[in-house]
Amino acid sequence: MSRSLRALIIVLLVASCGGGQTSAPRNLDNACSLLKERPEYLRAFRAVERKWGVPIHVQMATIHQESRFVADARTPFKYVLGVLPMGRQSSAFGYSQALDATWDEYRRDQNRRTAKRDRIKDASDFMGWYMNVSQERNGIPLTDARNQYLAYHEGHTGYARGSYNRKSWLVGVSAKVAARSEMYRDQIAGCRLRR
Repeated sequence: MSRSLRALIIVLLVASCGGGQTSAPRNLDNACSLLKERPEYLRAFRAVERKWGVPIHVQMATIHQESRFVADARTPFKYVLGVLPMGRQSSAFGYSQALDATWDEYRRDQNRRTAKRDRIKDASDFMGWYMNVSQERNGIPLTDARNQYLAYHEGHTGYARGSYNRKSWLVGVSAKVAARSEMYRDQIAGCRLRR
């Protein structure tokens, strides 16, 4: 084998080992399948459930709605005249679609300077933190996927003002999040997942 071919093979092997998986799991409608395919998700969700009290199914339904479990998800571009891209619709990024300012607040509050939005353990911990703030400020139970999602989308102040009431599409989305949360809860109850 020539040196250049060997070098190419080594470079390809090293490149394939770098970075994490950013694509979504195969079956997003089956919690058992999803968690078996990505055991790191289950570890992260269990850690958040222990630390913050947010049930796994509520975390999963919210992440499904926000990013469809795509690690590096971003909002679409805004266009001028329908063709000229003028930046993203917002700074939302990662599994949790956390905005830059909210993510920075979380990192300061939790002393997590190295946390990244495209790492499931960090994104789910952020979600646990945020939902606990929603519980403290707005009295939303951690098990209430619908209202937790509304507060997650509208922010704590927006939720308190009822801004979602003027957005019938968002009320519909929150109902879908609640239904998915219940579906995931029922599926997880029948899963054989490692402890």
